[in-house]
Amino acid sequence: MKLLRHGPDGQEKPGLLDQDGQIRDLSGVIPDLTPEQLGAEALARLAALDPAALPLVPAQTRLGAPVAGTRKVLAIGLNYADHAAETGAVAPKEPMLFSKAVTSICGPNDVTELPPSSTRLDWEVELGFVIGTRAKAIAAGTGLAHIAGYVLANDYSEREWQKDRAGQFVKGKSHDSFCPLGPWLVTRDEIADPQDLSMHLSVNGETRQSGSTATMIHKVVFLVEYLSQFVTLEPGDVILTGTPPGVGAGMKPPQFLRAGDVVELGIEGLGRQRHEVVAL
Repeated sequence: MKLLRHGPDGQEKPGLLDQDGQIRDLSGVIPDLTPEQLGAEALARLAALDPAALPLVPAQTRLGAPVAGTRKVLAIGLNYADHAAETGAVAPKEPMLFSKAVTSICGPNDVTELPPSSTRLDWEVELGFVIGTRAKAIAAGTGLAHIAGYVLANDYSEREWQKDRAGQFVKGKSHDSFCPLGPWLVTRDEIADPQDLSMHLSVNGETRQSGSTATMIHKVVFLVEYLSQFVTLEPGDVILTGTPPGVGAGMKPPQFLRAGDVVELGIEGLGRQRHEVVAL
């Protein structure tokens, strides 16, 4: 099942994608795709609906982030060995954890803001997952059961703010529009193996990233278990799992985004995003 939210920014309604790729409105069934709708029983009720009985939504309708009410965005750094190598870093033995402000979340095709003081705005295609049931100090081997579904994400990063402005990663990761999610939340049952998904990103039509979740160092199931030892994961929480090589900071010479650039990205089974970079 592919769940989504459609409509103007701040006025999104819940929906789903039917087998013909058409958007169907769910607002007559549930008020929104909130954390309360992400548990197994709630998802089963939605899966039992006949999409043909739901109202159609115009194809060109804006899509928002597919989950409302997210309280935490956690992210894993340097989680692909080849990406760590391109940045000159040593792959960490344990997951490197940082956070992004929830205000950085936006829709899958919304514009990407280029702040006035930004000099090194970079891209990162990432597999994200959304927690469906509370996870606290969970046992090994049980991590996937706590995931509601998977989502395409772009972990935009202002590298100067991230590395040179006397702060934690969160400073360079949290500006508005730096965490586009979607187009859909793809429920866990539709992704047979989250560690076997191709992923790509281009800038102005030129390929920058081409990789696979197969080269992830710390796998999805482990990340849920690991993170739950340090922080309680709640329904609606979003976890980003790292990026493959090809980021702007790793190019020789480095290349970063400018106003007018168009970034396009996708992950197998999770859809595509398109962003135009717009100067503030």
